[in-house]
Amino acid sequence: MNIGRIPAKTAMIAPNREALVDVPNARRMSFGELEERICKLGNALTLELNLDKGDRVAILSRNCIQYMEIMFASARTGLIALPLNWRLSDTELLRVLSDGEPTVVFFSPEYAALASALTEQYSAARWIGFDDEGGSDYEQWVGSMPSTEPVAALAVVGDDPALILYTGGTTGKSKGALHTHHSLFMGMLNQTVAERIVPSDVYMLTGQMFHIPVALAMNYTAHGCPVVLINFDAQLALEVIQRERVSAFLGITTMINWMMAVEGFEQYDLSSLRNFQYGGGPMPESVVRAALQAFPCSMIQGYGQTEGMTMTFLTQEDHHAAVAGDRPERLGSCGRAGFVTEVRLVDAEGIDIPKDGSTPGEIVVRSEANMVGYWRQPALSAETLKDGWLWTGDVAVWDDEGYIYIVDRAKDMIISGGENIYSTQVEAAIHQHPAVLESAVFGVPDDVWGEAVKATVVLKPGMQATAEDIITEASRHLASYQKPKSVDFVAALPKAPTGKILKRELREPYWQSQGRKV
Repeated sequence: MNIGRIPAKTAMIAPNREALVDVPNARRMSFGELEERICKLGNALTLELNLDKGDRVAILSRNCIQYMEIMFASARTGLIALPLNWRLSDTELLRVLSDGEPTVVFFSPEYAALASALTEQYSAARWIGFDDEGGSDYEQWVGSMPSTEPVAALAVVGDDPALILYTGGTTGKSKGALHTHHSLFMGMLNQTVAERIVPSDVYMLTGQMFHIPVALAMNYTAHGCPVVLINFDAQLALEVIQRERVSAFLGITTMINWMMAVEGFEQYDLSSLRNFQYGGGPMPESVVRAALQAFPCSMIQGYGQTEGMTMTFLTQEDHHAAVAGDRPERLGSCGRAGFVTEVRLVDAEGIDIPKDGSTPGEIVVRSEANMVGYWRQPALSAETLKDGWLWTGDVAVWDDEGYIYIVDRAKDMIISGGENIYSTQVEAAIHQHPAVLESAVFGVPDDVWGEAVKATVVLKPGMQATAEDIITEASRHLASYQKPKSVDFVAALPKAPTGKILKRELREPYWQSQGRKV
């Protein structure tokens, strides 16, 4: 198994079939063209840049054709793709670079200034810009290198690492989830069954390629389907669905809400849609019902993590049954285990909890789609992967038929607009303000973002600060989506006898007012 060879099959049998539609850059590419450019870029990586198997190739860009070319060419030649989250601060990006140690970093013109600044601090890599004008080294290589199969591709096997996706940690430091060709393929198989992919599909990638959805898009390429690349805008998404006859996409709560709120939504021709998947955080039941009425297609929910791709699914039939009045509460569930996945709910000792809908336990997952570990973090890997099971840190209950309902996050992670936000990271930023004594950060319900970041702060005696002061200070150290949206000031935080802050007590009033469990 070589994930990098995915386009080769369709290129051989239908070279003129459309493979990629790059909406931001107004480019289109056939499978034959994509395969040729992948081979040429693969030869450039191994012959011109002299990269060896296992070297990392970083990418700093928004969605574009070159991004997909680099992903496939890296995998094809046994290299490890390392997508960079351009939304992170310069400091955090430098941490990722220092940890992943890429040998080369490709960047788009949009991030030339950022690349220049990072180059001064991370000079161990060769920094290479790309564009569509033909003047860059990138385009010259693609134009001049041989289009034959790269020799390095012959040595690639399924257990070779192919992708590192960095995700925030509870310590405030990013950690890289390492996936192999095989784990990515098995995750794609899980998705194929859940999404019921057919060769006539046209897939729209709405998320950014530095997240796990890049593998979902590559899966449609494996089925010979065109993949339409956009940088999400609600009106643009509707226009693209109509123009390109899109049949499937993945959307988070925010995206779905914004699309339905576009003026004249009902005038767009969305009849090509067959199915869309939603995930990336809680979606209120009211939004699910509204989406089922607004979009002329079926829906599925996928629950997953960067570490394990998509693990459970609430199926198309589950949605229709719930709306019809059969177990309507299941619209609040993330479904049951996927095709290649085993799921258990266990207590702290790893003992299975009863399927009674009330006893909480941690979700653990056994799947060949799980990551093989965290990059260069054996202790954390051993803590997360135990006896073949991935401990997710998410706490849930499940009913008599195995439907899972997430009730808490053991690691206090907040999912807002599809982005993972870790409370300790935000708290560390808030504590940079000199007036802050203590703080607790947690997620509260938000109909647009799924969850919003809320901070509760205790000020030092005799000192003052406003909510705006706290948010401004946090903004200096965090990406925009990570900062608190609201701040409350209290005299003291609720604590256990051990001194641990009881965030559940802080969260509870907000979630109970929504009629949802905490």
